[in-house]
Amino acid sequence: MGDPTDLALVARVQQGDKRAFDLLVSRYQHRIIKLVSRFVRDRDEAMDVAQDAFIKAYRALPGFRGDSAFYTWLYRIAINTAKNHLAALSRRPREAEVTDADGEEIGVEELQADDETPEKTLQVEQMKQIIFETIEGLPPDLRTAILLREMDGLSYEDIAQAMNCPVGTVRSRIFRAREVIEGRLKPLLER
Repeated sequence: MGDPTDLALVARVQQGDKRAFDLLVSRYQHRIIKLVSRFVRDRDEAMDVAQDAFIKAYRALPGFRGDSAFYTWLYRIAINTAKNHLAALSRRPREAEVTDADGEEIGVEELQADDETPEKTLQVEQMKQIIFETIEGLPPDLRTAILLREMDGLSYEDIAQAMNCPVGTVRSRIFRAREVIEGRLKPLLER
């Protein structure tokens, strides 16, 4: 018997079979990474966005009704995730503008000298506060993974070694942490 169809795998995932989702990921990960790479030029970021798209798809699968092909549905999620990622990037300063050579944070005033308003300054401070509070409230495995990646700049492989777990687990933890942070920031950004 041949490989199961996408719809058969989706049905298995909806019944709680996580390994069926792994098969869908392996079936489409290269296509999704290639698709996301059209929007996000940095390879590591493109892989992050693709992983995020798969996580969003996994969480949305209980509501998948099969009105369209699974890949079409996944494609839309990946496109939206890439566009959201680019929009988020445009709203925040580049990393090089945020830290100096010693990793010390450069003051917000230096970044916003041209268009600083009291409202923007307040929003940036609120965002920082929400990010730090959210990270502190994360379960230890998620908090450690996101801090090692975002604060220490470690590769996924190095984090996996440090946390004694597979790279896929590290990716999942980082994306879950990012999703929680984004969820907490969303109301502030929509004002």
